[in-house]
Amino acid sequence: MSDFLSDLRDRVTSTWETLRDRLTGVRSGRGEFFIDSRYVPWIAAVLFVLLLVYYPVGMILNNHIDDDLNVAPAPQFDVPGGSKAIAIVETVVTRDADHWLPNAPFWHPAAALDNAPNFQLGTIYAVSRFVLEVGDYLGRLRGSSAIDPNLDKAVGLLKYDGTTWYWGQGNIIPKPKAESQYLEAVDYLTTYNKDVASGKSTYDKRADNLIAFLDRVAADLGSTSAELDARAQGGGGYFDFQADDVFYNAKGKLYGYYIILNALGQDFDVVLKEKQAGEIWANMLTSLRTGAAMNPLIVVNGDPDSLTMPSHLRAIGFPLLRARIQMREVADILQK
Repeated sequence: MSDFLSDLRDRVTSTWETLRDRLTGVRSGRGEFFIDSRYVPWIAAVLFVLLLVYYPVGMILNNHIDDDLNVAPAPQFDVPGGSKAIAIVETVVTRDADHWLPNAPFWHPAAALDNAPNFQLGTIYAVSRFVLEVGDYLGRLRGSSAIDPNLDKAVGLLKYDGTTWYWGQGNIIPKPKAESQYLEAVDYLTTYNKDVASGKSTYDKRADNLIAFLDRVAADLGSTSAELDARAQGGGGYFDFQADDVFYNAKGKLYGYYIILNALGQDFDVVLKEKQAGEIWANMLTSLRTGAAMNPLIVVNGDPDSLTMPSHLRAIGFPLLRARIQMREVADILQK
């Protein structure tokens, strides 16, 4: 965020100096007046408001991290006989796409934010990972059948770069915005879930499919843990302005995996009861929920034993690693 504000300040300063020269008649030394100098204070006031009111107030209004851990499937997605996990994914993706922040253009106040956008990117990553695994395992019969076409299209759309706006990545031809791609993916997921409910599509609730997904999530959390540790090693205390990016991206992943696995527990309720894995499953969800609920006022990258500068990166890493261990325990129980 500091780089953005520094660039914005330089742009405003340069524009103001050019405008001031013209307004005071300094142009090529000829003393030409374009606008009466009496208007200079008013123009300065407008620039002041834009810089010190529009962006700060806009940032406050947009900086909302929607980490509702008790979110329930929206009625239009909760299909009797369908997957609860698919329904909750549709609900959260639609909610976030309606207020998508990571691709905000420079003139939008949200462009100066980093916590909420990184949280959303972490959540959509977890969602895309789940839908990919549904396509590869849950949506097939023993892996021998072709991937469901609706799942195939949804996976591709959810993998779309979340920072993409119409322009901004050096492209001349406008590209679709990220949120439009995600909403289109929801349409395909809705069709798939309705087909599951009617028996037209497969949602194979076997123990080995659940094990496969838990293995993928555990591996991903391992990578996230490594990212947290790498950033924590650099230190910086209160002055590490990238630590919050890593923290909230990890929080977004934990949130995404929590709501998905919480719903998957309902989908696989029979399997978990047969294997007597209910208690460790609940413990795993508690660990994910603990990490997803963390929301410090300021993310500090201090030493682990510091009295005045806590290490929030290591703090969120503990429930993350605990959840990862518990996933392995659940997988071991399901294999028996």
